[in-house]
Amino acid sequence: MDKANDNAIVARGLTRRFGDLVAVDHVDLTVARAQVYGFLGPNGSGKSTTIRMLCGLLLPTEGDIDVLDCKIPQQAEALKRRIGYMTQKFSLYDDLTVYENLDFVAAVHELSRTDARKRIDELLTTYWLTQQRDQLAGTMSGGQKQRLALAASVLHKPELLLLDEPTSAVDPQSRREFWDSLFALADQGTTILVSTHYMDEAERCHRLAILDHGRLVADGSPRDLCAALPGQALLIECANPRRAQTALDGEPAIVSMAQIGAHLRVLVHDGADARATIAAKLKAQGIDARIDAVEANLEDVFVVATQRPKNKAVAA
Repeated sequence: MDKANDNAIVARGLTRRFGDLVAVDHVDLTVARAQVYGFLGPNGSGKSTTIRMLCGLLLPTEGDIDVLDCKIPQQAEALKRRIGYMTQKFSLYDDLTVYENLDFVAAVHELSRTDARKRIDELLTTYWLTQQRDQLAGTMSGGQKQRLALAASVLHKPELLLLDEPTSAVDPQSRREFWDSLFALADQGTTILVSTHYMDEAERCHRLAILDHGRLVADGSPRDLCAALPGQALLIECANPRRAQTALDGEPAIVSMAQIGAHLRVLVHDGADARATIAAKLKAQGIDARIDAVEANLEDVFVVATQRPKNKAVAA
């Protein structure tokens, strides 16, 4: 195992089976302290199951887990007060006010009345909830509920914050504000593990794991993963992108195609040869097109990683 004092999470061979279904398949993770570490993957890829095992809510079928120097699941009880956990679904009480919800969470964590009032007032200011102090949680907007849930998750100042697709039900501005709050926590020393299926959120993380069918298929910083991507991304500009896509359908050199506005974005195995092949194929179909090489993005990485044989993770 890695040196625990340098890492908040170290997991090796993490596996969870539900009958014949392998939800998480021998995943190795290392998350440094004060790092924002992202889980990217489609629904059913194993993100939520992995998070639940890491915080001791679900027993692994196989594997070793060390979280904040605690062996999991053996020391899961000792870990509880040192972590915060925010689920995708709003889990506070709709019929309590903002203050009452936070006061209840403070009581659960056994804060004194004086410390609870001070901490709650601090969080109301930090997460722009002062005006909603006496508002019933059930009447709040999605973004307000999200900020309240985050405030509740960090009320006891956890060393590790686990977030399971926390922005799936809020607008883009609320998502941006939420991520600003996460980086503020990381700057204060909090380690953050966040699952998402949004590419723009994944790009914000210090380091990123891509999960597919329960397996870790890529692991590295977003920048390094993009730089290490084999092949080439091309942008095709023509009068009719849909016609160009139909003409190129089935071309062996092409990994994926997607229309982006008035352009066609194509990911190919080999940049130079494939580019010439594509140009010739379009010309043969009477399609006048401009083809430019562009930088790979995280979506390209995701496509390649999830199409690889599932026996080896891509690292950068």
